[in-house]
Order: sequence, then structure tokens, then C-alpha cells
Amino acid sequence: MSDPHQAGTPAGTDPADIERRAQIAEALGKEVWPADRDTLIAKAQESNAMDSVLSALHRLPAGQTFENVQEVSAALGIGTEQQRF
Repeated sequence: MSDPHQAGTPAGTDPADIERRAQIAEALGKEVWPADRDTLIAKAQESNAMDSVLSALHRLPAGQTFENVQEVSAALGIGTEQQRF
């Protein structure tokens, strides 16, 4: 039986995706945007980000500017909430 008080997971994500995205967001903060891969890596290093976050950021394509964590997540193949229209 499921817990009726357990938070739901938005369509298009799973709990692991939400956790990975939260870790990236925590390491990068709100002031870094817009930023390219190298800027994001530098900010994460400055924030003493976990190795898994740094490893993920190194996989981002070079030469692309990201506007927010959502764009970074999409580029890394991390599930993001689907838009509802």
C-alpha cells in the first residue's frame, strides 16, 4: 500500500532525477546564469560540489550557453518535468 502523504513525482521524472538536479542546483546557485560549461564547472568547484556533480558537468557540450538548471538537466539527459498545456 502506498503512503498517501508521500510526495508525488512530476511526469517525466523519477526520484533519482530530482535528486541529481537538486545536487546540481545546490552546487551552482542562482547567480551564475547564463553560463557555459567551463563557467559551471568553475562555480561547482568553488562550491566544493560532489564528484558526481563535477563529473556530470564535464559531460556538458562545449560552446553552449545554459540559461538555468533545467537546460543543464536536459543536456545531461536527466528527466525534467513535462510542460502541461
